[in-house]
Amino acid sequence: MAGDGKGPGTGGEFKREAQRQSEVNKKLKYFSLAILVVQNASLILSIRYVRTLPGDRFFATSAVVMAEVLKVLTCLVIILFQKRGNVRDFIILLYDSIVIQYLDTLKLAVPSLIYTLQNNLQYVAISNLPAATFQVTYQLKILTTALFSVLMLRKSLSRVQWVSLVLLFAGVAIVQVEQEGKQKETSVASTSQNYAKGLVAVVVSCLSSGFAGVYFEKILKGSSASVWMRNVQLGIFGTALGLLGLWWNDGAAVTEKGFLFGFTPMVWGVIFNQAFGGLLVAVVVKYADNILKGFATSFSIIVSTVTSVYLFGFHVDLLFTLGAGLVIGAVYMYSLPKAVVHSSSSSSASTVSASAHNRSHLSNGDGDSERDDFLPKFPEKEKGN
Repeated sequence: MAGDGKGPGTGGEFKREAQRQSEVNKKLKYFSLAILVVQNASLILSIRYVRTLPGDRFFATSAVVMAEVLKVLTCLVIILFQKRGNVRDFIILLYDSIVIQYLDTLKLAVPSLIYTLQNNLQYVAISNLPAATFQVTYQLKILTTALFSVLMLRKSLSRVQWVSLVLLFAGVAIVQVEQEGKQKETSVASTSQNYAKGLVAVVVSCLSSGFAGVYFEKILKGSSASVWMRNVQLGIFGTALGLLGLWWNDGAAVTEKGFLFGFTPMVWGVIFNQAFGGLLVAVVVKYADNILKGFATSFSIIVSTVTSVYLFGFHVDLLFTLGAGLVIGAVYMYSLPKAVVHSSSSSSASTVSASAHNRSHLSNGDGDSERDDFLPKFPEKEKGN
């Protein structure tokens, strides 16, 4: 009888709690949208800004290495926090995940190599392309990720998604034709920038982004390791490969001038944005549905374009507006859910998630679960393996 008396009250309390949680999730979605837009736009604009400032120019290779080191340290702190500060359990977990399961760790060498290449190529591309042009062209990563998903993961795309990919390609092509014409008109505008070099860099970056994201998703399927541990494993390879690239490309200059040569507060801001921004987005994105992610990408293109007009004197004409409009519409169309929900309905979500978060190395295939805790717990079987 007591139980019967408490039933309605408990049910009402549960309903109110569910409503409160729904309100919180709604606010978090819009907060997530703001975070995604700011991170997407600010990283590109800030890299463009520091790479075009007069004076000593920092080494992009050393910036990539520093971002990897900071990312690894951050993930280690999060894992230690998950272990409630128990250093012994923390060390045992690291030893088990990285050393004992070395074959599992070695699988991440391939995506880590590609991510390191991609991060360096982004600096090359942004140094030689206007920020708005880079932002529009870089959306080709959605096309490459989708194609690699179809080829490697046998995923299916809806008709709307295929149409959006065609529109995406057309929009990027229009922007490139417009920029090519502008380059011929102002061929002697800047001797320090090479448009063709920047274009090749962004195209290769998009190809590597698509392949690495899908490969990483394939590795993560059936894996019990947390996303933070995966980032530690990626970061170990990323740091080592980044140092190798630094020695190969800038070894003599770094030996002469120092590893942190040209590192101003603005440069440190870019590095922190690159290291922590990606991790923050990875946590935040679980509260943003796929449509909001597409909208955030589209809106960040507009923000980058408008800011470039005021900050870099970028000229927006009708052709660029048409091309950018097609890209924005295509990104939004691609993120729309499929009309028919079936067993592989998560394919579009995971594809966009993979392409959108390659930079942060957090494109896990199951990153859409909104009920996960802020810091995901390790599954029980991870300790046993």
